[in-house]
Amino acid sequence: MRNTIIRRATLADLETLLTFEQGIITAERPFDPTLGKDPIHYYDLAALLQAEDAIVLVASIANKIIGSGYAKIKQASSYLDHEQYSYLGFMYTRPEYRGKGVNTEIVEELKKWSHQRGIKEIRLRVYEDNVPAIRAYEKTGFQKHLVEMRLPTKTSS
Repeated sequence: MRNTIIRRATLADLETLLTFEQGIITAERPFDPTLGKDPIHYYDLAALLQAEDAIVLVASIANKIIGSGYAKIKQASSYLDHEQYSYLGFMYTRPEYRGKGVNTEIVEELKKWSHQRGIKEIRLRVYEDNVPAIRAYEKTGFQKHLVEMRLPTKTSS
């Protein structure tokens, strides 16, 4: 998107990032009946902002933060052909900026950050029914890999 600046987030951005987190939770709640009652948090954003093995990026236009995402280096399972991978998360774009390439710009920068650290494997998770998010990630080169399944808890009558 024109005039978009992608930069590393700082603790000064925390208030906005916490608002984005609640936006993600609100958007994902219809896809996951196992989410607890509000208020909930997915992330320890302050810790992520200060972690050496992670980066939180924000997209901004005219000093207004319009999107976010993070990459965190994680240890892979011993049976895989790579020792580490980057896990992407906290992908959020303000509604009025969606569909304009903001997420793509953030993902590309997170991929660069990962590759600069020698990380070749990059993963993320998305709800199977979240078709718009899946399409957005496919545009950046991601492919479906696994399907996580669950056995819903039966309620007694």
